[in-house]
Amino acid sequence: MSQRAARGCSHECDDLDRDVHLRGHGPRRHQHPRPRPVRTPPGRASANGARSRRSADCSFEACGRDLDATGVERPILVGWSYGATLAARWAARNPQRVAGVVAVDGAMPYGLTGEEGQERIRQMFHRMRFLLPLARPFGLAARMSAEQHAVVNLELNEIAAALAPMLESVSCPMRHVLATGSNLGGGAEEMEASRASLEPVLARNPNLRISAKVAGNHSKIPQKDFRAAAEAVRDVAAAGGWPVET
Repeated sequence: MSQRAARGCSHECDDLDRDVHLRGHGPRRHQHPRPRPVRTPPGRASANGARSRRSADCSFEACGRDLDATGVERPILVGWSYGATLAARWAARNPQRVAGVVAVDGAMPYGLTGEEGQERIRQMFHRMRFLLPLARPFGLAARMSAEQHAVVNLELNEIAAALAPMLESVSCPMRHVLATGSNLGGGAEEMEASRASLEPVLARNPNLRISAKVAGNHSKIPQKDFRAAAEAVRDVAAAGGWPVET
């Protein structure tokens, strides 16, 4: 989540103090804040998929261990992009430890897999290898090489492609806030196909619902549509029996 999104969710849902914000894997902290109230041990990646200064392990398993280490009791996990998939996966694996999930244009059972898909991802980040260091100071890339960015995305796509059974098993309230149009790695048609992949899962698991589909694209949704995310947090909280101010 962006700082504005996280502040917006926290401000508009300030009666809820157990939400943890999980950002996408690329941007740096001044664009996406430290998840709240995560406490990670020295040398570990923060719970968002981006590499910390002292850890090169940015795998899903490492991020899951960071969530394990937070000590937060039954939080609402609010994740964007990579963070949404991480939140859904953790919720499916730890049904007694999470109160709900808000997935912001992520956690969709769709991914680029196989040799062709993997080569496409590697080529995309290879083409961006000179741009990434220039984008880093503006918060548009992580402190990782192009190859490391590619490895993170390869794992994300493999996990996302096989996510349907996990989504079907989620037993807590889960709300999706969907964007519109393209993103950095895919055109508008492909991204809408990714969002449409949720439909069979929604039909099979009543705990999952679409909270909103906004006009912003994947990259802009955290900054432009944080109120939609905040409303989804309220909905999850109400579904879980928490008192919510209106």
